[in-house]
Amino acid sequence: MNRSKPALAVLCAGVAWGVISLFVRALSAAGLRPLQISLIRMVTSTVCFFPLMALRDPAKLRIRLRDLWMFVGTGIVSVVLFNSLYFYTTVQSQASVAVVLLYTSPAFVLLLSALIFKEKITRLKLLCLGMTVLGCALVGGIFGASYRLTGRVLLAGLGSGFFYALYTIFARLALRRYDSTTVTAYTFLLGALGSLPLGKAADTASTVAGTPILLLFCLGIGVISTVLPYVLYTWGLQRMDSIRKRVF
Repeated sequence: MNRSKPALAVLCAGVAWGVISLFVRALSAAGLRPLQISLIRMVTSTVCFFPLMALRDPAKLRIRLRDLWMFVGTGIVSVVLFNSLYFYTTVQSQASVAVVLLYTSPAFVLLLSALIFKEKITRLKLLCLGMTVLGCALVGGIFGASYRLTGRVLLAGLGSGFFYALYTIFARLALRRYDSTTVTAYTFLLGALGSLPLGKAADTASTVAGTPILLLFCLGIGVISTVLPYVLYTWGLQRMDSIRKRVF
């Protein structure tokens, strides 16, 4: 396999993830709270992806019950909490601030991978880590700008980075036994189930139904910024070192 393909897949996933703030802002302006937006994201992606998997390759949806904890990790522990904290940071601060705080995740991946997978912390990885954070800060226009960053928003942003990093850890464990599409499908399903008790499903559905154009933003956040990047990202993750992947 061409070595550039996994890196390109992860790079494209990053671009698709990067436009999520457009949909978050639009849904937030309609009165939806971060937990409700997280619910929309997970339910929409599940409805779009899981049935497609069931029709195209149902064998890949077979998992062992004792492995369910891995998908609880990717879907509930990681995605639900990451979504909620990231959306909160985006709404309460600015998208650029949320992105920079989110991309503290490589540091968490570096440490967790060293602890769990016994990966070496090399100078090259540390250099790439620093370049990643610096690059996000420069692109986000953090330097020279004035932002009001409360302690709560800071903690939420750092929390989003930590739980975002956990997806890499749980997914790598799951990918030892399952295909990348299997991991993606159950991440969405468990994420949707985990979001239901938190996202006020009835109120959320009522708000979206009352403003039909919101359906387009729901599809955008579910397909463009969830299904597409998670498929690309998990496929790339299966073929790349976790730290190298996270840097892209």
